[in-house]
Amino acid sequence: MSDSLLPGTTATRVPTDRLTQNVLHPEGVDPAGPGEAVLFVHGNVSSALFWQQPLLALAETGRVRPLAVDLRGYGDTDPLPIDARRGVRDWADDVAALVDALGLDRVHLVGWSMGAGVVLQFLLDRPERVASVALVAPMSPYGFGGTAGPEGRLLSEDGAGSGAGVANPEFVAAIAAGDTTADRPTSPRAVLRAFYVAPGSLPVDPQLEDVFVASMLSTRTGEDHYPGDAATSATWPGVSPGERGVLNTVAPTVFDLSGIADLPGKPPVLWIRGDADPIVSDASLFDLAQLGALGAVPGWPGADACPPQPMVAQTRAVLDRYAAGGGTYQEVVLPGVGHSPHMERPQEFVVALLEHLDVPALPGDA
Repeated sequence: MSDSLLPGTTATRVPTDRLTQNVLHPEGVDPAGPGEAVLFVHGNVSSALFWQQPLLALAETGRVRPLAVDLRGYGDTDPLPIDARRGVRDWADDVAALVDALGLDRVHLVGWSMGAGVVLQFLLDRPERVASVALVAPMSPYGFGGTAGPEGRLLSEDGAGSGAGVANPEFVAAIAAGDTTADRPTSPRAVLRAFYVAPGSLPVDPQLEDVFVASMLSTRTGEDHYPGDAATSATWPGVSPGERGVLNTVAPTVFDLSGIADLPGKPPVLWIRGDADPIVSDASLFDLAQLGALGAVPGWPGADACPPQPMVAQTRAVLDRYAAGGGTYQEVVLPGVGHSPHMERPQEFVVALLEHLDVPALPGDA
């Protein structure tokens, strides 16, 4: 995917003891070695290519060494199968192997959407390796679908309403076919325009949009990758998570990162999001319960039995507990911004990130 690299960005494939991982970094910057490093972790149906603007902006400051990794199943990293029974630990362990291979002691982690879940899993398992955490439009600490209330209450023991069965098969087919058009609502380019960003936030440069579409199309599809294998459920909406592939890793039956609130050591956290995010919100258009409430999915049993997942409220509840236990976090909400603050408001995003890196959040900022 070298033709999708912006001027000033290069890529290095780094062998680790788990797999060989593709890392983007500024030209002339060695990804390995001592010194402060910021590691960007992308979300679902994307790759490290989405991080190029902030990566280059950080490099200009000379403040830290910015790096961005392709997760397994995305970009140019080895496409090993994903064991969803471990939640997102396949990816978190891969990131840990990369940190070791690069000789990094502690690292600043920046995670977007699903990548924020990977970052929090890394923090939960290896808090001593984390200098700070930035969560960009993060998914809930209780996974995606199948929970209720700010406490992340599981609605069904089998995780009904989450997992690979919630994926749109036409979107999956479009990725597999390499569809670069915007001819259908399920074409990746159309999804980018409708859901990754808020209306009016599209990149002005069409070549940059082409980079983002190429990044989306680097997603491997199938039961071992995106979306994974699906199971059926006797509980509405009739689907429950399987054991393989991407979407099953964030099912609430295997994904619960609320334990970060109980860590004895708590690095500072930046939470940055847009107020017009259609993917991660308290009324997400990707949550089957919300779609049922809107009448888009038939048979919805009602708000008492299956309320929409309050994703933002769940994140805030966990971070409030994190702060009450001695940690700090700062929430930055960008008006008119959707699911991709680093794409939609790259300058504001970098300013917030630099402030986070330079001046850790203080008690009372949360």
